[in-house]
Amino acid sequence: MYGFGSLIAIGTILLWLPFFNVQGEFTPFLDALFTATSAATVTGLVTLDTATYWNFSGQLIIASLIQIGGLGFMSTATFLLIIFTQRISLTNQLFMGDFLGARNASGIARLTIQVVALTLIIQVLAFGIIFWRFIPIYDLQEGAWQAAFLTISAFNNAGFNIISNSSSLAIFRDEMWVIGTVTVLIIFGSIGYSVLVESFRRRRFGRFSLDSKLVILTTMILWVVGTTVMFVSEFNNEATLKGSPVGSQIIDSFVQSVSGRTAGFSTIDFGETQQHTNFFFTGLMFIGGASGSTAGGIKVNTVAVILIAVMATIRGRNQPEVFGREIPFGQIQRALAVLSLAVVAVFVVAFLLAITERFPYEDLIFETVSAFGTVGLSTGITSELTSWGRSIIIATMFVGRIGPLTIALALGQRQQRAVYRYSQERVRIG
Repeated sequence: MYGFGSLIAIGTILLWLPFFNVQGEFTPFLDALFTATSAATVTGLVTLDTATYWNFSGQLIIASLIQIGGLGFMSTATFLLIIFTQRISLTNQLFMGDFLGARNASGIARLTIQVVALTLIIQVLAFGIIFWRFIPIYDLQEGAWQAAFLTISAFNNAGFNIISNSSSLAIFRDEMWVIGTVTVLIIFGSIGYSVLVESFRRRRFGRFSLDSKLVILTTMILWVVGTTVMFVSEFNNEATLKGSPVGSQIIDSFVQSVSGRTAGFSTIDFGETQQHTNFFFTGLMFIGGASGSTAGGIKVNTVAVILIAVMATIRGRNQPEVFGREIPFGQIQRALAVLSLAVVAVFVVAFLLAITERFPYEDLIFETVSAFGTVGLSTGITSELTSWGRSIIIATMFVGRIGPLTIALALGQRQQRAVYRYSQERVRIG
């Protein structure tokens, strides 16, 4: 938490200075703080246009905040400690073990190095593909920077872009190499580092850990459901999908299903989508990506554990079981705690925004969940928020990035075995 706070503070001070924007003037402090927080928490909500307001140095600072914030401040710090001192503290080992999915402390250093190496390899390969497609559009230097920034932003599920005169990736809607590469980057970044490493190492689904199996299965279900809902809801909307070939509509729907849950890139304007479409995507953003990934939300792992527990209750089972494994009751408690606290946080933030802002409540809910889930989708109200509204969203992005994981870890580390137990008494449910 302190690491992210320090990262945001440094980014805010730098972006506030006049050397990093095209106007050569001091940036309003609240806008600098908003941008630094959005970048470090890999959200993507902006009050200033990234492409036109910031100069190259300012954009480089934003890209650096995204890369460090996405990989995880603790991951970066642990990696540097391993490289320069060959040792990491027990506290860092415990944090990184839960964050990266390591099963024992001895494997944390190796897994951290594998994660950083794999991250860089994937981004370099993706940069090459995107740069190849950008060469006919931009000059060599501009194309290289555009490709590098988009690659970093996509893998880290940040949603930032520096493409002028374009709403997110709408300009590349028919450029399958660019859209396809960005979508793959988003997928790799959102499934979790341990799942990514395990996928490359073991390759066979049957040999994966239970955590990886649940992440992959739940993610695929969300892709299918999200694509279907997007297509059915928007295929007749002239402002979004209507007018494109059916194949293009399905591809657009899939891209939005993948990106709209975690990254915030879009090929359509969510200010023009149907109200029920935005309502559905609010739910997707609340779920987010996998634990130990660049994505936010309460995480697909949490949702999977809760659903398995619910199904076990419906079937009259005392213990939730899946893939031949039993899920510990303590993890179910942690999952329910994360879900409950997240719901309370979203409700409180939406309530506060309803007091300070004069936008439709559905837009405020969408903005709230987008900030909490560090997604970055917006119906277009971000830059029009009051100073109070922007401050609330800043706090929401910060809590959304560190909250669920911090809460889960705190609950896990503070478990105490009581030496006595009270007698039980039933309470009516439902």
